Amino acid sequence: MLRYHYIARDIAGIRLEGDVQATSSDEAARQLMEKQLTPVNIMIAVAEKTQDKKKFDIKEHINFNFAPSLDELILFSHQMYTLLKAGVPIIRSITSLAESSHNPRFTKILLDVVDDLEGGRELATALSRHPHVFSNLFISMARVGESTGRLDEAFYHINQYLEFEKVTRERIQMTLRYPLFVIFAISLAIVIISVTVIPAFATIFSESNMPLPFQTQLIITVSNFFVQHWYWLSLEIVSLAIIFMVFIKTERGRYHWDRYKLRIPIVGGIIQRITLGRFARAFATALSAGVPLTQSLMVTTNVINNTYMAKYIRYIQHGIERGDSLSHAIKNVHLFPNLVIQMVEVGEESGTVDELLEEIADFYEHEVDYNIKHLSSLVEPILLAGMGIIVLILALGVFLPMWDLMELYRH
Repeated sequence: MLRYHYIARDIAGIRLEGDVQATSSDEAARQLMEKQLTPVNIMIAVAEKTQDKKKFDIKEHINFNFAPSLDELILFSHQMYTLLKAGVPIIRSITSLAESSHNPRFTKILLDVVDDLEGGRELATALSRHPHVFSNLFISMARVGESTGRLDEAFYHINQYLEFEKVTRERIQMTLRYPLFVIFAISLAIVIISVTVIPAFATIFSESNMPLPFQTQLIITVSNFFVQHWYWLSLEIVSLAIIFMVFIKTERGRYHWDRYKLRIPIVGGIIQRITLGRFARAFATALSAGVPLTQSLMVTTNVINNTYMAKYIRYIQHGIERGDSLSHAIKNVHLFPNLVIQMVEVGEESGTVDELLEEIADFYEHEVDYNIKHLSSLVEPILLAGMGIIVLILALGVFLPMWDLMELYRH
């Protein structure tokens, strides 16, 4: 029998420390769970020293790598839920996942979290020291899970939300991929024709000394401009791209860009519905995990990834703090349709706001799926009209002088 020192939390979330006799750490964890205590840390002096030595050796030889991806966070939250539900102590769980991670940077972050836990910090505090990896929603739900002694359920809700976030990102990429590809292809074709094809025809037309139609003069002028100033145009495009990237990283620039995205024809409406669905899903996840209403709204503003719409969510939060109901505060910001407001009102009356928010998220998700499936039917007429105008100008500009040349040759 060995003596293990444990840190645990009872049903009320109160932190407890003490010693227990057991043959192994798993046996010690089972004894604590029989007493309705949730293990946070179980350690033995000799084993812990060996483990610390191993961890410090790992950190000394570790190199920074890419930040953990969303897939890695999904896997981490799922594995934490499985281990904690099985009764494995939290420090042992995180250490095991750190050793099995294939991302050296994520391994170092998890080992830092373990060090903080062993130093007496709470899990939420340890996670908050890595804000570039763990979002505010992740940290808030971990804090609530710790305080209520239901950390395994908190990681389950985190995993569910991250899965939805992955699907949402894929939808956004799918929404923008087709129109951006077509616009890029058209632009590339215009540049190639202007640089290679038109100059050859311009030489023929200039040697004929015949008057040229307006369309031909326009095409030749544009082509000569591209050929003579292509390096300046390339430099200006790169410079504008850099300026744009720097601008949207500022607070003011990010706000204006997030607002403009929602006003893009056809695509803007889809992005808005995706953002509202993300808000409803995150809000429901936080509420179901036990996060207070105003705090749930506060952490959700940082999750939806749109500063313009986050401003309206803060208006909802301020309305609730002034004493308004959730449905009344949502109605005042004119962000959600009447159907959503009615569902929130029903949820308030029945005490099932989180469940109805999940239904709202499903509603937006189905709408987005429908819009994406029919996106090509909406975008294709516009793109075809644009391509038709460009082809018409090129055809008239090239073939009208050719016909005149044929007439001149006949005479």
